[in-house]
Amino acid sequence: MATHDIFMPALSSTMTEGKIVEWLKQPGDKVERGESVLVVESDKADMDVESFQEGYLAAVLMPAGSTAPVGETIGLIVETEAEIADAKAKAPSAAPTAAPTASAAAAPAAPAPPAAPVAPAPVAAPVSVPVAAPASNGRLIVSPRARKLASQMGVDLAGLRGTGPNGRIQAEDVEKAAGRPVTPPRVGEGTSAAAVVGATVAASPSAPAGNSFGAPGDTVAFNTLQAAVNRNMEASLAVPCFRVGYTITTDKLDAFYKQVKPKGVTMTALLAKAVAVTLARHPQVNAATTASGMSYPAEVNVAVAVAMEDGGLITPVLRNADRTDLYELSRQWGDLVKRSRSKQLQPEEYSTGTFTLSNLGMFGVDRFDAILPPGTGAILAVAASRPTVVAGKDGSIAVKRQMQVNLTADHRVIYGADGAAFLKDLAELIDTRPESLAL
Repeated sequence: MATHDIFMPALSSTMTEGKIVEWLKQPGDKVERGESVLVVESDKADMDVESFQEGYLAAVLMPAGSTAPVGETIGLIVETEAEIADAKAKAPSAAPTAAPTASAAAAPAAPAPPAAPVAPAPVAAPVSVPVAAPASNGRLIVSPRARKLASQMGVDLAGLRGTGPNGRIQAEDVEKAAGRPVTPPRVGEGTSAAAVVGATVAASPSAPAGNSFGAPGDTVAFNTLQAAVNRNMEASLAVPCFRVGYTITTDKLDAFYKQVKPKGVTMTALLAKAVAVTLARHPQVNAATTASGMSYPAEVNVAVAVAMEDGGLITPVLRNADRTDLYELSRQWGDLVKRSRSKQLQPEEYSTGTFTLSNLGMFGVDRFDAILPPGTGAILAVAASRPTVVAGKDGSIAVKRQMQVNLTADHRVIYGADGAAFLKDLAELIDTRPESLAL
């Protein structure tokens, strides 16, 4: 009998464990080579796992909701239907329905402490069921966020037709079915241009201020994405950083945005383009520290921090932003935001940034400092643009819109003079010739 293991895959370079969101095949189902068998939640995305063999799914060793380390056997495939029963008999007992902790998944034989509470079964990952409008493999595909909303709103998922990739049901599909207004990506693009300058860098599905993911008195475990963010933030503590700020006048950028917004240009793309063009003139600020020295990327890839609706954040990347047409950059950003909401980004779409933008201006924040993401040399924190009384060089007084930006940089590769020169040129571009960004 030929039995092939299905392993928990490493879907990104930083992934150490994954959570099984959904099995797209059930024991006894026929599996083709290259066909998707299950959906795994990595550190920042939900991704289909394909079979390397043709045969039949004989056993599921880790049910939906379970967490397993990379390389762990989570299922068995046999070559013929007659071998299924034998493989099931020899297979280890399946894990309990409740999601185990990472340590329990890595060492299932270790006895649990007597007083340890049993983890409740996660709401976001029950086993898939057949649907009236199924995906091509006949199984319902639902994002974790959509499943959670369906439970809260009392929506029957079986009657929905998903608008996501491969028919995946997304949060907005559930909201439409419930008759609720579809949650906007909270980019602030619908307000006046003056109100959004500096406040829409992270055109994202960010959670509103004060949003909570648990009831008062609850203790809620970190989800996979939040745990990955935690590891990155802890790693950043080992980096010797410095911070430098700059005040940028945004009146001309504001006026230019009014001109190009009807053509589909977003403020996020506009600011990312400005940053990228400036970075191309300051390669030191685009560099990063590696084990062998200072690494100077061949591309200027601007990552934008986006808050996820169910906790954590992700950084979709606008690649070659300095050389990409402004209108194309806006189209790319819209696609990245849409797919980040349904956790459908590929690893290279959120892990290849050479410089990062972060924004809290949409909440009216005057200024803040951002934490440096591992593997990069700098991150720019952008606050809200506000009317400010400004004294001119001749002593005159005027009211201008200004925003505060703060650069956090790795001092091992970027020095104070490098950061200051970069911010000065960025401010000059935004203040005097923003229309050049469309050339």
